[in-house]
Amino acid sequence: MRDRVPDADGTPDPASVGEVFRVALRLGLTSFGGPIAHVGYFHREYVARRRWLGEHEFADLVTLCQVLPGPASSQLGMAIGLRRAGWGGGLAAWLGFTLPSAILLTILALGATGLDLAHAGWVHGLQLAAVAVVGAAAWSMWRSLAPDAPRTVIAIAAAAIMLAVHGAPLQVLVILAGAVAGAFGLRSVGLPPHEPTRSPVSRRAGTIALATFATLLVALPIASSLTQLDAIDVFAAFYRTSALVFGGGHVVLPLLHDAVVDPGWVSDGTFLAGYGAAQAVPGPLFTFAAYLGASLGVAPSGVAGAAFAVVAIFAPAALLLVGVLPFWDALGRSARLRSALAGTNAAVTGLVVAALYDPVWTGAVHDLVDVALAAASFLALVVRGVAPWLVVASLAIAGEALHRFA
Repeated sequence: MRDRVPDADGTPDPASVGEVFRVALRLGLTSFGGPIAHVGYFHREYVARRRWLGEHEFADLVTLCQVLPGPASSQLGMAIGLRRAGWGGGLAAWLGFTLPSAILLTILALGATGLDLAHAGWVHGLQLAAVAVVGAAAWSMWRSLAPDAPRTVIAIAAAAIMLAVHGAPLQVLVILAGAVAGAFGLRSVGLPPHEPTRSPVSRRAGTIALATFATLLVALPIASSLTQLDAIDVFAAFYRTSALVFGGGHVVLPLLHDAVVDPGWVSDGTFLAGYGAAQAVPGPLFTFAAYLGASLGVAPSGVAGAAFAVVAIFAPAALLLVGVLPFWDALGRSARLRSALAGTNAAVTGLVVAALYDPVWTGAVHDLVDVALAAASFLALVVRGVAPWLVVASLAIAGEALHRFA
């Protein structure tokens, strides 16, 4: 069936909420490789395949989500869901992308230790699928977002820096450097004219969201000290951790360690076991909070604790996105800003290329058989136009077969 598209004036289509959930759920089940790699999956699904938004609109949203604190890939999915189907679409995009890994990690925390995901053959197959899907996305993004010499230089420089100096906080600095290079070095480059996009979020709603974010950031620690309630302590710890993390992904892990291990809520051994499991499941790494919430030595814990922790850690990301999005759309009228965005788009392309090598390639490809499977799948996507879900399913089966019979 032909995909619905928003109205010509950009008004979201509420009838698409179920569609947004289904697509996001598929991504939540198959997106391995971390937040930058997730950008590749999203580009392939939302831009190249479904054409829910254009290249430059997608790239602008990527830039916005990279400079905000919190889980960048989850914020990107929420932003796309908002534009596709309004408030319900934003919620559906978050639920679909988050539920698979959150449920898996909750099950693991509750004692399903027999599920050795880290060494499962089908997981290795999905990791190889990530190489092909992210590679195809990097190829497409390079052609559209770094089509000339100046932007190619920015993309190559960004990739080289990220590969030479490891550390997720560096992503923000690289993106900012791309913005500066674009603002002052791309004025003569032919950029597309600004295409006004009607925000699904009003400025009034955005202002309320920003005020709520700030109020909770200040009020939760005060309430925690005054009430001495474990539930408020836990919510405040996860909320604060997410609100102050730039770079997302692995950056949140040491802060979560301080938040839950130092007070004695979770043992160090339990934390490290969950950290290992979190590397083996798809979706946002912030769902590690589900594992920790289910493992808490204080109330709430179990399934309720997992849900509580997940809501607490994603709440700042949602509030910030909703708060900034209506104002971000209006900023696109500035020619200087559009040049800066062109530079950041090229830098983000470089980040995707760097992520394609490390951690996607280095984490998945171990021998010549892996190289052959990944290369064949990449060609199937780029040359033959095979649907990504078919590539993912085929490699999951192939990975399990190789694991059992090799």
